[in-house]
Formats: sequence, C-alpha cells, structure tokens
Amino acid sequence: MQALAPTPRPRPSHVPVPQLGVRLAGDGVDVAVLASHASAVHLCLLDVSTDGEIHERRVPLDGPTHGVWHGHVPGVREGQRYGFRAEGPWDPAAGYRYNPAKLLLDPYARGIVGELDDDPSTRGHVAERDASGALVGDVRGPADPRDSAAHVPHSVVVAPLTGHEPVRRPHVPWTDTVVYETHVRGLTMQLDAVPEHLRGTYAGLAHPATIAHLRSLGVTTVELLPIHASLTEPHLVAKGLTNYWGYSTAGFFAPHAPYATRAAQEAGPGAVVDEVRGMVHLLHEAGLEVVLDVVHNHTCEGGADGPHLSWRGLDNPLYYLHDGASPAQLADVTGTGNSLDFRRARVVQLTLDSLRYWAQEIGVDGFRFDLAVTLGRGPAGFDPDHPFLVALQTDPVLNGLKLIAEPWDVGPGGWRTGQFPAPLAEWNDRFRGAVRQFWLADPCEASHGRPGQGVRELATRLAGSADLFGHSDPPLMRGPVASVNFVTAHDGFTLADLVAYEHKHNEANGEDNRDGSDDNRSWNHGFEGRLENEEMTVEGFEPGVEIAPLRRRSIRNLMATQVLAAGTPMLTAGDEMGRTQRGNNNAYCQDGPLSWVSWDLSPWRKDLLATTTYLLGLRREHAALRSETFFHGRPRHSAQDAVPDLAWFDAAGRPLDHAAWHDPGFRVLQMLRTGPRAGDRDVLLVLNGALDAVEVTLAEVPGRAAPGTPSWELAWDSDWEHPAESGGDATGEAATGGAPAAALLEPLSLQVYLSPR
Repeated sequence: MQALAPTPRPRPSHVPVPQLGVRLAGDGVDVAVLASHASAVHLCLLDVSTDGEIHERRVPLDGPTHGVWHGHVPGVREGQRYGFRAEGPWDPAAGYRYNPAKLLLDPYARGIVGELDDDPSTRGHVAERDASGALVGDVRGPADPRDSAAHVPHSVVVAPLTGHEPVRRPHVPWTDTVVYETHVRGLTMQLDAVPEHLRGTYAGLAHPATIAHLRSLGVTTVELLPIHASLTEPHLVAKGLTNYWGYSTAGFFAPHAPYATRAAQEAGPGAVVDEVRGMVHLLHEAGLEVVLDVVHNHTCEGGADGPHLSWRGLDNPLYYLHDGASPAQLADVTGTGNSLDFRRARVVQLTLDSLRYWAQEIGVDGFRFDLAVTLGRGPAGFDPDHPFLVALQTDPVLNGLKLIAEPWDVGPGGWRTGQFPAPLAEWNDRFRGAVRQFWLADPCEASHGRPGQGVRELATRLAGSADLFGHSDPPLMRGPVASVNFVTAHDGFTLADLVAYEHKHNEANGEDNRDGSDDNRSWNHGFEGRLENEEMTVEGFEPGVEIAPLRRRSIRNLMATQVLAAGTPMLTAGDEMGRTQRGNNNAYCQDGPLSWVSWDLSPWRKDLLATTTYLLGLRREHAALRSETFFHGRPRHSAQDAVPDLAWFDAAGRPLDHAAWHDPGFRVLQMLRTGPRAGDRDVLLVLNGALDAVEVTLAEVPGRAAPGTPSWELAWDSDWEHPAESGGDATGEAATGGAPAAALLEPLSLQVYLSPR
C-alpha cells in the first residue's frame, strides 16, 4: 500500500472540528469522518482495473479531534472511489466492533457505486454458510480477517453542484396541498408515453407525459418513496427478489443510482446527482412540490449478524441504540434489527446535515420521516421536545419546508399519532382505520347480521381529528392540515384491492404468506379476488354483474371521503386508476408489474380517473372543503348570519342528538361545512353507510337560499360511474338547476351538495 500522507500527528485541542465528509478543496480533498472510539482511521483510495481488480492506497488521517479523524489529501479528483478502514478494539460484548479488514462507506458520501454481495467477508465476525446457504457465526466471536473491499459498495467523490437554476419552490399552502405518494421506478415503468430509456428513472418522473398526468389529476405535492442509496437484504437476493421500496438505507446523502438513466449511471455519481436535481427543477417548473420519504431511523446493516458496511465499523456504540446491558445488545425499536440512537448529538447532526443537503443543494420541498418516533426517542422514550424535533422547528433551512411524521415505531410507547409538534404534519392512521371501518368492515359485518360501529369515529376524522391534533400550546394551533388523511399507502392493499380481497395474498414474497398485516378492514363484497371481466360466471353466480358495480361504488366512497374530509389528503399512485397488486399487501420486494402503476385503462378505470380528478377539483374550488382551522360548531367571525362552521344532521334533517352519536346502528349522516368567507359556497356531505337505500331530508340552512329557490345543488353522487352524469363541472353547478329537499341515496353511497350561487 502506498501512503500519500505522513503518520498522523496530534492536533491542538483548539483546532475546530472539521466538516464531516469528503469534499473537493484546492488541489485535493478535505476528509473528516467520525470514529470516536477508534485508535486509527485510514482513507482508502480505490482504483478498479478493467479486469475488476481493486488497487488500494491508504492514507492515515489525523485525529481524533472531538472524535473526528481528518486530513487534506492532495491529488484526489471527482469520481475517485474511496472508503475508510478503522482500527480499534474488537469487543462485541462492550459494543466495539472495529475491524480494519472491512472497507467502510463514508456516512456522508454524495455518491455510492456497486452492490453488496453476501460473501462471508462482509461480516465483521467470522461467519460461514450452513447447509441452507445462510451465513451463520458467533456475533461475539473473533473478528473476521478477510478483506471485504471486493464485495461491498464504494463511496465516490462528487463535486458540488454548479450551473443549475436557483431553487424556486412552489410553496403550496398546506390548505391547498394534495399529496401523491409514488415510487420513482414504479410510476413510469409502464407509461408508454415516456420514452423507453427514461422509464423508471428520475428523468422519466419529470417527463412531460408524467407531469401532464399529475397536473391534470390535481395533486400538488409528489411524495417519493426513498431515493437515498439503499441495498437489498441478502435473504431477498437469495430468493431472486429486491428491496423495491428502498427502506434499507446505505447512504443518507447519495441518491439511489439505479433510478437514474443508463447514461447518467455510466457518466458517474455526479451525473446521477445532476439528474435528480434536474427532476426536482422540472417538477417545480410545473408547480409541483417534491417531498422525500427518508429513513433515518435505521440503516441497511441489520442486526448484529448483519453486514459490516459503515456505521457499525466506524462507531457502533455511538450510532446504534443499545439496551444498556452487558453484554451489549442492539435495541430494535424499528423492526429491522437496528435503530439509530437519537440520544446522541452526532446522530442528530448526521440527520440534520442530510436534510439540509437535500433541501439546499437538491432543492426538495420537504420530508416524510419514516418511523418518526425513533427520531424523537430520548433517555425516557419518546419526547416531543427532543432536540431533533426542536431543531426541525427552529432551523431556518428546514422549518419552512413540508415536514411529515409517520408517528409510530415498534418500540415501547411507539404509537404517538397527534403528539408531534408544529410545524410537523402526521400520517393519520386513525383516519385510515375509521374510513375503512365505515365503508367496508361495518358493511361486511352487517351482511352477516352483525352490528357495526356507528358514525362517531368517522365524523371525528371527517372534521379534522381535533382530538388528536388539537393538543398544542395554544390549543388547536396546528389545525386540521396537520392530519395527513389517507386510506391506502405503499404498504397495505391498494384501493382496488381493499374492495376485492378480505385476506392478504403475499405468496410471491416467499414467506409463506406470513408477512404483511392481517388488520386490513377490507371487504370483497362476496367474492374473493379480481373479476377479470364483468361477464364472468361462477357456478351460476354472476359476480361481474352483481358485485363489480358495488365494488366500484365502494372505491368512489373511499376516494371521496379522503379527498373531501378536513385535513391534507394523500393519494397513493395508481389508486386513481384502480391499480391492483392482486391481494399482496406487502409488496416491498416486488419490482415488477405487480407493483408498477398500470396505464392500460379499461373503461371503468378511465371513469375512476375522471371521478378522482373531479373530486379534487371540487376540493380546489370550494374553500369550505379546505379548512385551515379546526371547527368550533359556531358561526365564523366573518359570517353575517348565525350559521355554524360545522353542523351534523340525521336522515330527517334534524341535528344529531347524544343517542344518535352513540348508536352503533346509526348509519346515515349529514355534515354541513360553511364557507369561511362571504360569497363562499357551503357544502353538505350526505353519507349512507347502510345496506339499504335511504331517503334523506336535506338539512336546511336558514338564510342561505332566496325564497322559492332550492336550498342545495347536487354536485356529485358516488353512484355515478362518471362525473359527467352530473351534467355539471367541478364547481358543482347542476344542469337541472338544483336538488329537491329530499334525496334518495343508494345503499353505501355518498352525495355532495353545494349551496346556491
């Protein structure tokens, strides 16, 4: 090995701590890496010959300065592969796992190339294959002496971004925000309007055809499943599967290179970063925000028996949460084998540095934090005043972005919906459960003669979930926009599968259908599985004729409820077009047509797309459907009459009483939401959750209609296959000029009324 720098020298204690990472500077690079318990750290410069042989030069680093090893190395240029080797104690019982035979990724690497193969040398401890082919060994046994450089990914030096347009964020207000959760690869892999070489790439996501769909649909904010560099777990590789979702982070700064075009990948990590930045810029130009789903709660290294790739070899007891026992054990509150320890200032720093990089240099508009409770765990468990959460509230780079928490993890006290501080919004799992319960699980029970759960929980969710998100100082400060309302997400059934399957069908995942949730609250409407056509017959039964229309109406009920409820709606990509995963509710390892969005639309899928677009138009056009503040049940300050901002009525048009709210058999509900300003139209949502048709007397609103004119105009009915059946447009102007005071609702249906102009 050729040394490019002298033996490290102690540095005075007054020397400032260098900025972490490897950055081009002058005639080379400045290097700084955290390894606070190491006795020596080397920068390893790698050159790969045409025959695949790796030539390595090691440069000893100075330090440590407050745990950081550092130096300036001349002659290093953009595109240089590198890694680190750290020397120190191998004492697994105490949490120390230093092994200089293992090449380590830079936690701050802007570029990562190569894949992990499941070679025994990738483990820090001695491991060998058993009869089944799995790697086994004693995680507290001796250190493995085999070199791992040929079997692990490598870090790459990437130059700072230059020559790009300045970031011009759309700055969509929360009240107008509609989130669209999607996968970079899955969205366009089957979109014929995108050129084949761009499908499944960052560039493909920003192609005019993709943008045209997003804009015409009416969403405002694209939430991307993880695009940080990630690796596939060895057990999936052995099955011929991949970690499609990407929740297995290998680098918090490097974009996932396989999502780039082939040309960008061949040009190197710098070109991959450029493509990501270009994607964000083009989406901004189209008025669309970009939010990244980020996985800062754990890493790809898995449990103690997992690969030795980066954090484990640099500073295992600092980066990872341990149980405090002897011998040391990883504390797993994420269900992945490891959890990053947010009690440590350096872990908080790593996360904040990553967020700032993606916001400032890439230009993204916000972040959705996977298993966010882990990020707020202190010595006594979850703490809403945790330093990381305080930083999100106060950091001038971050606090103006869209910040969304997945408010749970699998550790003790892990369910924390509604307990994150402003300005964070949160995924509202209670909304998901209530909507599925009312429209699917309860009717399923009723079809077997069993009672449901009434309307109280659903009404609370429709009104913005003040019981969850109203607890702030001062009270009600966060508003209903803090509730991200969703019925489906990447994990779980798709919207179309919710109405076609009562049981998960995850056999393709290779885990004997054990994986995935069993709490789906779905309803197959009497026949398990997809209907290949609406004329199919099963033993004299015609499910296509009898069930298909009911399923489609149920889909429309679910879609309308999440779009029109108070809060921030989130759609899952493809739900607007009836995407199916054939009953797989945990397609994390399915990189294929099962998970990709299908753009081959049958007539009913085209109708559903038109319906979703229409509903989003209703929300956009009417301020009463975009509540900024929680309801009080009394007139708004700006109102000129005594109509409350929110009121509830039964089928007879009478205000709901205490008995109705607590009656599990009560299934018909009218929700009146008044416009916040003079001239805004009021909205009446009428829901029939019964298995029978119901005649409803529409609620009267004194002073809202001129004498002799109808009180309400029908804007939409979930019984309509296509919104054109209304004879109107997204403003809800009915061609008939109005609706009668009494309305007939089909079984399991929802109607939307608007007050006269």
